[in-house]
Amino acid sequence: MAPPLVDLRNISISFGGVQAVKDVSLTLNPGEVVGLLGHNGAGKSTLIKILSGAYKADSGEIYINGEKAHIASPRDARRYSIETIYQTLALADNLDAASNLFLGREIVTPLGMVDDDQMEAETRKIMQRLNPNFAKFNAPVKALSGGQRQSVAIARAVYFNARILIMDEPTAALGVHETQMVADLIKELKKQGLGIFLISHDTREMLDLCDRVSVMKNGELIGTERVEDVTEDDILSMIIMGKKPEAVA
Repeated sequence: MAPPLVDLRNISISFGGVQAVKDVSLTLNPGEVVGLLGHNGAGKSTLIKILSGAYKADSGEIYINGEKAHIASPRDARRYSIETIYQTLALADNLDAASNLFLGREIVTPLGMVDDDQMEAETRKIMQRLNPNFAKFNAPVKALSGGQRQSVAIARAVYFNARILIMDEPTAALGVHETQMVADLIKELKKQGLGIFLISHDTREMLDLCDRVSVMKNGELIGTERVEDVTEDDILSMIIMGKKPEAVA
């Protein structure tokens, strides 16, 4: 069998004597969505920030495609084809989709000028693959809906060859239609073989989008379950009581 896309082994980190993550191990396979659930302060965002290079673990190891990875910064993470889409999306509101997609990585002409036409053509190409209904290519992203803004952020990650995507609350504050748009994007990325870590508080969304769910509480991993093996009530029990389904009975 091929090794996991991501293999987090015995990851721990403390801040000022407080153990934020304690001995957590998780895997992620190509074409798989793994959901991370837990109350605020459970450790899920901290764990993911270690994978994305924002934090450095005190102990534990990270393997990418079966090889030990050394991730000390977001730049290191990108070298391993890891991209993170935070809740804030980190978009420049006054710029259009193409300018945001290539922000800091602009395409230039042989004369060293920014090639706006080529950047728009590339943006249309990636959007056709991800969200064929996207049409507002020349509007500043502040004029876009929440789902369209997510499309731009996801397109930016995928265009630069992300194989591992971390999505932090991608449907928070979105309406029903917008939430469905983002769900469709996630399903499309999964079909294309990306591995996705999805952080969300929405247990129903997790059961719809994820292959497996991992629940954390007080910095520890309570368990990882296949979605077909658990109910929404099972997951809620894990979050609230900190016990796996068979231990709750």
